[in-house]
Amino acid sequence: MPAHTLEGDVYVAPLYLAGSTAIGDPALRPLLDNSFVAHSDELANVYVSSPDQRIRLGFLPESPDNPLWKVAAHRDPFGAPDWLATFDSNTPTELVTAFSSALAASYAEELDTVLTGSRHQAEEGFRPLEDAGWKRGSWQLTTLFTAPDGLAGLTYRGGVLDRQAELRGDQDRWLLWGGEDGFSSRWYASFTSAVPIPLIAATTARLADNAPALRYEVDIPERNRSAARIRPVPHPVPTPLEVRRAAAALSRSHGGRLASRALAAPATTSSPSAALPACPEHHRRAATARS
Repeated sequence: MPAHTLEGDVYVAPLYLAGSTAIGDPALRPLLDNSFVAHSDELANVYVSSPDQRIRLGFLPESPDNPLWKVAAHRDPFGAPDWLATFDSNTPTELVTAFSSALAASYAEELDTVLTGSRHQAEEGFRPLEDAGWKRGSWQLTTLFTAPDGLAGLTYRGGVLDRQAELRGDQDRWLLWGGEDGFSSRWYASFTSAVPIPLIAATTARLADNAPALRYEVDIPERNRSAARIRPVPHPVPTPLEVRRAAAALSRSHGGRLASRALAAPATTSSPSAALPACPEHHRRAATARS
């Protein structure tokens, strides 16, 4: 990170150091675009469900529990979940969006593939990390992957697990984590045994992707900043066509007075740069209201 303090929108890489946007819309949108229905409670928690009530997602900023996101699948809409995925409040929103996008696509193609759980090998969930050069290790029945910088990882626990213990969060089949150790900087995401492997693979693919994430600078967890690659978002440069359109709009807004003055002015006093409007000030995101 540069020695000086950045302000405004920045690009952050790797993603696992970027922190959460604390905005639910990007992760909710893939489901809402596929006929899922949303409602909220008086505390602004949002609940999204499929038309048949078998797939449910909760965005729970006001929940007393730590997970900000909970996603569950139910073969029996009134029964206990068949599988559960959770993402805590520090998890980068892009990872939740990758999961919800894959979930929406799978639901639209074939509901049974979402409800019946794994028909794929765990290796499919590992592959994006392995292809990205993450270090693989093992201990007894546990498979471990660690990012090159040691600041993110995956733990997959083999063997037989107790289903109810998984749903309670006492045991984890899949556990993703990232960020420097600390309450506000490290995040965790977990998936129970029956979560379809393609949904996990979509999440690990985004986790391993080097594409930077867009953040407002103050939202990046402070402990993660020294290890992250952070650069400011450049101000947009108007194209010649945009300049001409802006000049024409400005002329019309003044009833043609600017145009008539330009025609009346001697050619030797004019300058191409004088016709250029000032570059508009860069818009800050909604996060500025919070800061």
